[in-house]
Amino acid sequence: MDLDALVPVLETARLRLRAYRLDDFEDLAAMWADPDVVRFISGTPSTREMSWARLLRYAGHWLHLGFGGWAVEAKADGRFLGEVGLAHYQRGLGDDFDRFPEAGWVFCACEHGQGYGVEAVRRMLIWADEFLPGETVCLFDPRHAASLRLAAKVGYGHAVETVYQDAPAVILRRHSSTTD
Repeated sequence: MDLDALVPVLETARLRLRAYRLDDFEDLAAMWADPDVVRFISGTPSTREMSWARLLRYAGHWLHLGFGGWAVEAKADGRFLGEVGLAHYQRGLGDDFDRFPEAGWVFCACEHGQGYGVEAVRRMLIWADEFLPGETVCLFDPRHAASLRLAAKVGYGHAVETVYQDAPAVILRRHSSTTD
């Protein structure tokens, strides 16, 4: 399967969002194993096995749903920065959440604070507004201030508190007509 044929390449002034490749595995595994990266996501660094399953899940989203995750790289030198994407994880949070594409993003700790997240997520949402019109949702640990700020900058709001995997969480929503 050629994911490059399924996954559109999206660009910004500094970034390229592209299909994950098998040779991205080491970078992906290192990012998801970093305690600073996962502190507000799961709190537990991912094993290589978990990261391998994640990489394959991304391909499956594109193949079966027509949307999924992008690897984010710096256009200047091609270095791996992180990922953004849209997914259906079947979290069991109810029809007001599970039936909508869920936006997510994660970046290598050494790349935090440089504006890559806002830039990449905005570009992803421009694509989503065209190809997945309607509502998208996202789910965060309420203590994850950086992601909550990013979500607000790109038009997510209407926060609803919930519990996910026995921990407090917040659900945010964005309609494709939202301007940011």
